[in-house]
Amino acid sequence: VVLSVPHAGRSYSAALLKASRLPREVLGTLGDRLVDRLVWRAVAGGAAGLVALRPRAEIDLNRDEREIDAAMVSPPPPSRLLLQSPRTRGGLGLVPSRITGAGAIWFDRLPGIELARRIHELHRPYHAALAEMLERARDQFGVAILLDCHSMPPRPGERGPNVVMGDRHGTSMAPELLLAAAEAARTAGFEVTRNEPYAGGYITPRHGRPGDRIHALQLEIDRSAYLDAALKAPGPGFDRTARMIAAVASALAGRALEPPQAIAAE
Repeated sequence: VVLSVPHAGRSYSAALLKASRLPREVLGTLGDRLVDRLVWRAVAGGAAGLVALRPRAEIDLNRDEREIDAAMVSPPPPSRLLLQSPRTRGGLGLVPSRITGAGAIWFDRLPGIELARRIHELHRPYHAALAEMLERARDQFGVAILLDCHSMPPRPGERGPNVVMGDRHGTSMAPELLLAAAEAARTAGFEVTRNEPYAGGYITPRHGRPGDRIHALQLEIDRSAYLDAALKAPGPGFDRTARMIAAVASALAGRALEPPQAIAAE
């Protein structure tokens, strides 16, 4: 099992903060607060981990490098090189341009040369490293599983699931692996749903190739399950959530390494 944490980076450069209309604390709401600190038990238990240090405000590693809002780049990239999506239209493309409730993020448009630098120095290396880790795990064990770890905001006035597991509607992971992951989370006391409202962003379909024995699952965790009431610091459920992630990773590994006939017999 390889754990990916693409949205918990907190290493803000002085140049990035100077370019932002919004303070660092508001920029931090784009990220998955402290998810990087939740995965330690899984890594201690034998899983590999890849954690991004740079913040989502600088570049979103869970987006296709073509998901660019052309209006925020100077000069605008040719339209043939862009991939428009609901995420870019909502200001949450490769480089976020807006935050709900706070408005536009940047004073000026992003220079094209700076966008290219972020893609070449941050986005592509992250995905190359993740692909290498997964291929190395598959070569060693015969199968590799990516657990892409994120957090989601609580829904005001609603009692929703603590955890959403996204397998891109059955295309990025074998069904028996998803069942094992969901059972482990429920045993740990979490409510689980599949693909609703998060089926997986860019990382899950890019790296999940069950036909090549590489499976991928996006894990979204309600922030109120592990943070305090202000959603800023570790809360009483922090270690419980870390244990759940470790249990999911262990269940995935155990299920993947079962003899094929054991799965077929079921």
